[in-house]
Amino acid sequence: MLMALSDHFLIVFAALFPIINPPGTALLFLALTRHLERRDRAVLAKWVALYSSLIMAVSLAIGSSFLQLFGISVPILRIAGGLVVTLSGWQLLRAPGSGPVAGGVSTDGADLKQFAFYPLTLPLTTGPGTIAVTIALSTGRSQRADMTSYALGSLAAVLAMGLLIFVCYRFADRIGSALGKTGTDALARLFAFILICIGVQLFWNGFAEAWLSLPVR
Repeated sequence: MLMALSDHFLIVFAALFPIINPPGTALLFLALTRHLERRDRAVLAKWVALYSSLIMAVSLAIGSSFLQLFGISVPILRIAGGLVVTLSGWQLLRAPGSGPVAGGVSTDGADLKQFAFYPLTLPLTTGPGTIAVTIALSTGRSQRADMTSYALGSLAAVLAMGLLIFVCYRFADRIGSALGKTGTDALARLFAFILICIGVQLFWNGFAEAWLSLPVR
């Protein structure tokens, strides 16, 4: 069982890491929260990690059933998620290099929680791309004989990813200090472009699956 648990952990973690990319999104997180104090940024890091873990866990647990309820296929979810991820990356790529995010945010606790969920968690950290990947991972769980090891391994992978998100976001300012303002802005735009590429790839994968599923006349 331990071997099966570790296998499921590695499968889920390896699938989530490229799409979330905590070290890369940490620089985007820093760019969007540069106007806040360090303690407020630490609070945001905690809430983003919590919200992200909940989104991943719920998507793995009931994501496929939720899609079936509304008659949405996984390819369509990937197409829609790819479009949203691409748009988010484009907005981050064109965002000003410094200053507060559009609309601003106060240091009030409720405002910080709201800002932590949108846009820092959804769509920046665990957006449609992550939801599409986690639901795709869960689609075949009913055929698994080792449901216990699958559930425990998946939960461990989600918790590990949430912890990694917290650590990267919590100490993003130290990375920014080491890189300097120019280096941080440059890398933030680079990862924004990578986010666009991930969105386009997600869209293309969904479009290819939807195209192949069309009936042949």
